[in-house]
Amino acid sequence: MPETQAQAVLALRGVTKRFPVGDGEIEALARIDLAIGRGEFVCLIGASGCGKSTLLRIVAGFEEPTTGEVAVRGRKIAGPASDRGMVFQDYALFPWMTVRQNIGFGPRQRGLSRREVDAIADEFARLVGLERFADRYPSQLSGGMKQRVAIARVLANDADILLMDEPFGALDALTREQLQRELLQIWMRTHVTILFVTHSVEEAVLLADRVLVMSAGPGRIENSIAIGLARPRDVASPEFNAVRRDVARRLTSHLIPARDREPSLAG
Repeated sequence: MPETQAQAVLALRGVTKRFPVGDGEIEALARIDLAIGRGEFVCLIGASGCGKSTLLRIVAGFEEPTTGEVAVRGRKIAGPASDRGMVFQDYALFPWMTVRQNIGFGPRQRGLSRREVDAIADEFARLVGLERFADRYPSQLSGGMKQRVAIARVLANDADILLMDEPFGALDALTREQLQRELLQIWMRTHVTILFVTHSVEEAVLLADRVLVMSAGPGRIENSIAIGLARPRDVASPEFNAVRRDVARRLTSHLIPARDREPSLAG
């Protein structure tokens, strides 16, 4: 974790978000101050409706904050850009394009030659283990394969910040575990910075260098927890489960009335 926001590849300063509703407004995010270092893997966790996805969309540039700013390497963002790439739960692939064409979309838009685009697409298809499926269409792929294409497409567009909004939430348990392992391998090879939204405590502890716990009403970061477990992590180990219980306790602590958090002093 960077010591200061000046050292961060991604920094949020005083970010809030309010949405108009009728004659009033709803405060979705309270003040968010956050610094994420280069190559850091950060998981953002919280109950549904706490503002996790809103925060991610602000970082991506899809939404503007009501107050505050988001900066990448010290420069305030002004909207979506190739340095930040979003991976959604529903893949968001172009169905009329092959795997190779989907991965090469960003480089093509940047005006690279066909030879350069093909070389980049093939490189990132290999990175996610899909070189044998490069000429297939999304409808011919499994859910796990589609998500790998989505990750490769972001990385091929020269993104060094990967934003992931519950990307494995729609997958079966075995495919999810496989993609978690593959994502960690890709992260270790590319040193990409990852901000990963999940509602799963186990997934957060398995993947992250640091877990940010959000509470709702309005959304705020209540805890920042460094995960000191060595990789690869064993979800069945006592050490892993001790950390998982600690994160789960912090996640639900705001739901417990204050009078119930400490033993009563009454007889």
